[in-house]
Amino acid sequence: MADRQIDGTEVFPIGLGEMPMSLSSRPPEERSIRTIHAALDAGVNLIDTADAYAWDHTDIGHGERLIAKALKGRRDDVIVATKGGHTRNGEAWELDGRPEHIRAACEASLRALETDRIDLYQYHRPDPDVPYEEAIGTFKELQDEGKVRWVGISNANVEQIELACSIVDVVAVQNQLSLEYRSPIGKGEVAECEKRGIAFLPWSPLGGIRSAAQAAGSHDPVQAAADSHGVSPQQVALAWLLSLSDVVIPIPGASRPESILDSVKAIELELTSDELAAIGAE
Repeated sequence: MADRQIDGTEVFPIGLGEMPMSLSSRPPEERSIRTIHAALDAGVNLIDTADAYAWDHTDIGHGERLIAKALKGRRDDVIVATKGGHTRNGEAWELDGRPEHIRAACEASLRALETDRIDLYQYHRPDPDVPYEEAIGTFKELQDEGKVRWVGISNANVEQIELACSIVDVVAVQNQLSLEYRSPIGKGEVAECEKRGIAFLPWSPLGGIRSAAQAAGSHDPVQAAADSHGVSPQQVALAWLLSLSDVVIPIPGASRPESILDSVKAIELELTSDELAAIGAE
């Protein structure tokens, strides 16, 4: 399968979601670094994180610092995507889309990533207390100031995609999409990205960190395809996502080298039209 694109830059069809390496259930750092290196060795060149991927509010930026450490000497040609707009209160997740917070978060992310420009900076989730255009405008300002290469949005509906695109050149939309959660297909978010040539990055593409195996394998057509091809149900789930559109770049979370190495094999899996139809009909 040919590489996909973000704003004309070639991207491996499968990215790496860093979140499982940063939450309270995270593995030892050494294993996380081995996971990141395994992904890079397999061709992955997009790693997604967020400042809020941390144990709690005292640990903000953990994922970014981990990636910076893992990429020492291997930074060239790797796209590191991070996000701002979520905060942590203890282990609880809260929102802050105020321009002053976004600016402070961007500066903190630059330090944590040990860089002077964030490759892809994404508005993590709309804050209902802040006008969407005000938050997105701040991302545009950060890009104009050279602190951000590309701007993306996350957890956005079609109306928000349209509004964001009227303010800044949006190159990626990161929304939840999996066999278990197909809302972005029905609501037109994938189609909107395809129409605009914007990368669509499904988060939790295997149905969630803890239930990935159960979610991917719980559909009979998925298990049937996995058995037929001699592959994991997770590979089938990712291959189905890749079949939806050339703009789709799934970012499965992983905290073990074996997990991401299994996921990247999905790009070699060619499902038949009957298999895709059966999976899509579920």
